[in-house]
Amino acid sequence: MSEQNRTVAIHVPVLARVEGEGALDLRIEDGNITQLRLRIFEPPRFFEKFLEGRHYSEIPDLVARICGICPVAYQVTAAQALEKLFGVELSPWAQAMRRVFYCGEWIQSHSLHIHLLAAPDFFGCGNAIELAKIAPDEVRRGLRIQALGNELMDLFGARSVHPVGVRIGGFHAAPALSRIRDLRDKLRAALPEAEALVRWAARIPMPPDDQAFVSVAMRHPTAYAIETGAIAASDGLLIEADAYDAHFAEQHEPHSTALFSTYHQQPYLVGPLARLNLNHDRLPVSIQTLLAETGFTLPSRNLFHSLLARAVEILLALQEAARLLDDYTLPDSPWAPVTPRAGVATGCTEAPRGLLWHRYEMDADGRVVNARIVPPTSQNQGRIEQDLRLSLLNFGLDHPDDALRLHCEKVIRNYDPCISCATHFLRLNVERT
Repeated sequence: MSEQNRTVAIHVPVLARVEGEGALDLRIEDGNITQLRLRIFEPPRFFEKFLEGRHYSEIPDLVARICGICPVAYQVTAAQALEKLFGVELSPWAQAMRRVFYCGEWIQSHSLHIHLLAAPDFFGCGNAIELAKIAPDEVRRGLRIQALGNELMDLFGARSVHPVGVRIGGFHAAPALSRIRDLRDKLRAALPEAEALVRWAARIPMPPDDQAFVSVAMRHPTAYAIETGAIAASDGLLIEADAYDAHFAEQHEPHSTALFSTYHQQPYLVGPLARLNLNHDRLPVSIQTLLAETGFTLPSRNLFHSLLARAVEILLALQEAARLLDDYTLPDSPWAPVTPRAGVATGCTEAPRGLLWHRYEMDADGRVVNARIVPPTSQNQGRIEQDLRLSLLNFGLDHPDDALRLHCEKVIRNYDPCISCATHFLRLNVERT
């Protein structure tokens, strides 16, 4: 039978180490994709439900437990939404240190994804251990950078996993000057390593993959958006967080219990490449010059460039953290007083994986009446399915079954969709006719 007439049915019953349960169904008949479904089955975690009735002071620590990799994103988004509703004005110190805290999360999350999850795919390696055999210096460098991100999170959060330092109005405590000096020196020393990481990432051969998609990310008037800004899209949209529902919608798909998000009824991209596509003009001149030297042009329509985008954001986060800590002084108080009031609080920040949106309905005593949280992964699910279809067509459906499976893995891992991507997490049963 010719390759053109080949029928391939790939059923992946379990995606290992997913936040929930997932599967991938792919069927190719006569050279056409007749079925492609990414099925994510989220067990009832009830986070939004058990927030109901909770006092506002509990919310940052509770939402941090949603994700062990990016707890800062959930804490800062919740805190800033409630602070806006309550009319709390953060001190300049608290605003700056929130950004530093968030930079730590970007550094550790991006470095983990690049070196342990994504990069092995592009070197023909099954895992990071195999990658370390052919690129030992690069992997060690990545782990050093990741550890530095964890230190930043620990500095302001009292621990790097599910930190507890954030409170409504600022932080519970301010780090001592001695710790700041020590970490500031480490950040400065890491900058050349981060520049080398960007150059290394730019040299990794990426599959040619040109796609049209809408990028959605926050945008700030002057800075590269991390913890503050409006919601922007590559088609010209620019809105505040409270207008999110007027443009974005969530719905159930028959093949998944997870919610799929759409922007004007279409899939869209959030995450590091979307941020870079929309905000590359906000990068420091030194980073823009470095990218020009590598030949990397923006905006990019190749989703595999997400790896390089993460490397760029690591360098940016290191620079930002070092800059903001240069003028560090102990504040009179690390928090501002809070007076709760009834109303609806909305807020968004840029988690490592993309836009994170929160909405809270609060009563006059400062307790949650209703909560809704839209994480980046659910926003990217429709785009992942669309990417799988287009990328497979670009890759070529006449490849052997194993090559198709590995390509699907590479595409899914590229989004870092809250999946701890164990080696060969896609198990196949292939049917041929």
